[in-house]
Amino acid sequence: MEVAVIGTGWCGGIRSETLSRSALVKKLHVCEIRPDRLKEIAALTNAATATLDYQDIVKNPDIKVVYISTTPEQTHYPIARDCLKAGKHVLLEKPIAMELFEADELIALSKRNNVKFTIGYSQRFNTKFAYAKKKLGDGTLGRPVSVMVSRHLSRSLGKKIASRVRLSPAAMESTHDLDMVFWLLEPAKPVRVYSQGAYGYMQPVNGSYDVMWSTVTMDNGVLVAIGGGWNLPPSYPNYCATWIEVTGTEGSLFLDDTHRDNWLNTVKEGTQYPMSTMPGEQVDHVFAGQMGPETIHFLESCILDRPVMVTPESARMVMQCYLAADLSAELNEPVDIPLSNQALSALADIKSEQNNVAAGGAR
Repeated sequence: MEVAVIGTGWCGGIRSETLSRSALVKKLHVCEIRPDRLKEIAALTNAATATLDYQDIVKNPDIKVVYISTTPEQTHYPIARDCLKAGKHVLLEKPIAMELFEADELIALSKRNNVKFTIGYSQRFNTKFAYAKKKLGDGTLGRPVSVMVSRHLSRSLGKKIASRVRLSPAAMESTHDLDMVFWLLEPAKPVRVYSQGAYGYMQPVNGSYDVMWSTVTMDNGVLVAIGGGWNLPPSYPNYCATWIEVTGTEGSLFLDDTHRDNWLNTVKEGTQYPMSTMPGEQVDHVFAGQMGPETIHFLESCILDRPVMVTPESARMVMQCYLAADLSAELNEPVDIPLSNQALSALADIKSEQNNVAAGGAR
């Protein structure tokens, strides 16, 4: 197939390079708003075309699959909408949208045009999480009782993320773990969220919490606790440390994804933890991480007409949960899922107040 990547920064660059190496790609097209980066990625991937305007991708009938990796996150909805309207299969980086009605429209468009639509929750391609899914599915752990995930990023990466959009650690980091845990516990669904946050280093950057912990109650009684933060000392660029605990009636599973097993120490840079970024990175001929396999999996799903790994409906459910976490932390009380009209109204009020504060600061 002919494939396009719109937005070729960190994640889009990984996807572009991965696709350029694949025999499944007939031609690769790239789109980027920064001319210098566009020139760089086009040369790196030997792209068939390179454009500054994503509408060139939308209007090209030969392009069947599009990967949307743009920032800021507000660009996700309009670009995905135009691509789906044009009848293209779409992989969109998280979040699926900024508003639930936008997510609903994207889902409706994909069904109406009979195209595949998925969200880039690459942690499902982490072998450790896949192993947890297997052990829950084959009954090794018995009936699930609880799942705990603790994920921390370095403050250098946290500042980079938080500076481009006003979204919380729950929305930008715990979103991966909400998706992963709900996948582990399928067909159970979340019914209640209680969240708390703590301020620190990130507050002057965009008013965000340094860390948020959310307790999610599932409809089958399983208890989920997810912590997400981005205030670790900048000892290693993009460093990510994650710890997972799964308990069941017949066993438990503890997973160490803190990357302390890869330890590089040099006179110049000191201690570093290589291959510790969330999406992963290319190591010569091998991709060490999740995003490479995820990229190819979606392309195979389109070519072979197989189900996508992450349905847009599940991404919408995750969105509801991190919105509930934000509201819960603000109100200091639990919030039910699905979100009520009262909850949605309260979220709109909070967002309006935040925008007013931001506008005042800008002036």
